[in-house]
Amino acid sequence: MEYRDAIFIITEELSCPIYNVGEELKVESMALTVPEAKPACLLLVQEVMKIVSNRQSMERFTPQGIRKTKFVCGGCTGLIRFEFKKEKGFATLQMKLLAAAEQRQRMKHVDKFYDLLRKLDIFEPLEENSLRDLSALLELKEYGANKIILKKGDPGTSLYIVVEGKVAVVNDDGQTLSEMKVGDVFGEMSLLSGEPVTTSIHSRERTKLATLSSKDFKHVLNKYPILQVFFYRLLVERAQANSLRSGTISSGMTGKLSDIHPVELFQLINTSTKTGKVELLFEDGKATVLFNEGELVQAVHDNLAGKEAFFSLMAKSDGSFTYTSGISEEAAALPVIGGFMGLVMEGMRRIDEQSEE
Repeated sequence: MEYRDAIFIITEELSCPIYNVGEELKVESMALTVPEAKPACLLLVQEVMKIVSNRQSMERFTPQGIRKTKFVCGGCTGLIRFEFKKEKGFATLQMKLLAAAEQRQRMKHVDKFYDLLRKLDIFEPLEENSLRDLSALLELKEYGANKIILKKGDPGTSLYIVVEGKVAVVNDDGQTLSEMKVGDVFGEMSLLSGEPVTTSIHSRERTKLATLSSKDFKHVLNKYPILQVFFYRLLVERAQANSLRSGTISSGMTGKLSDIHPVELFQLINTSTKTGKVELLFEDGKATVLFNEGELVQAVHDNLAGKEAFFSLMAKSDGSFTYTSGISEEAAALPVIGGFMGLVMEGMRRIDEQSEE
């Protein structure tokens, strides 16, 4: 079967798990090229192959002029619309020179971030090719001194890496809680929990940040599981910092979920290898979670039990909790429900899917 060479551009995206608006799909010499560092979705490949195997024109004449034909890929939980951009076979010398210039500029972008990221502890485990793929997904944002980067209550949309300058974590009264410098990361808690930003972030001086969108962040975690370890440790550090403001974790400890998210609370118990019971109280019900040496052995929330109860609790942000040391011998004999980080990642994915419905 003969296929036509062509370039398509994504014009609309609705909960697509992989691609973004503005990215291009290129068909050349019977091969489909997708945006760099992105996987090739077989559903999309199927749709594009149908289009380029059809001899029907991808442009049409209207009273308003030439219109590009629009196409849709919606075979999974998401949807994208894309349109024909141009035939590759008729590229002029000027177009080819422009494409070469764009490629050189892209490589400068990748090389710039690669050299920077290679120095950061978070990305030390990644191989050279993997780090270059990650670099291609990053965007650079610049802020002047004393500018608001994130405001408390904003939805979490990106992961931020400080590449130059300094930023401060600021409370409601304008007091500085902590500062972050080159190599530090923020924004991950909102992405993992699905909750709004819990504290404001301001630039202290002229600052440059490498940003990774929420969609690309989840793609990176799935593609490079080794990075999950880093973010797990980072979340534990965040939880420990919050626990200092709520009191040390000990029998009889109580608190509000608005001060420490359930994910952070559970991670603190997990990393501290505590054995005990967490009782949670909400306006519409209650829940009980049991840990044995830091491992989750039981979770009950309304009519849910086990993993499903744990996942439902990850979406909670309002309510109160009480932690009590020790569990019964019967509870201590229960099997572990699952690997803790795996449960967190699965719960994160489910929350993300529910928010897109």
